[in-house]
Amino acid sequence: MSIFISLSPEVEAQLYEKAAHEGQDISVVAVELLTCILEWELQDSEEVFAGI
Repeated sequence: MSIFISLSPEVEAQLYEKAAHEGQDISVVAVELLTCILEWELQDSEEVFAGI
């Protein structure tokens, strides 16, 4: 599945820099970052509902 997103030049530069620093393809880094933030958000939501 392909998803196309538009990034600000600053965010794009940060993503390229992170990918270069890690020696990874930019697509791999983007997927890893999105996966981490989605997992964090899900966990945060579950903790909020558990506290209710």
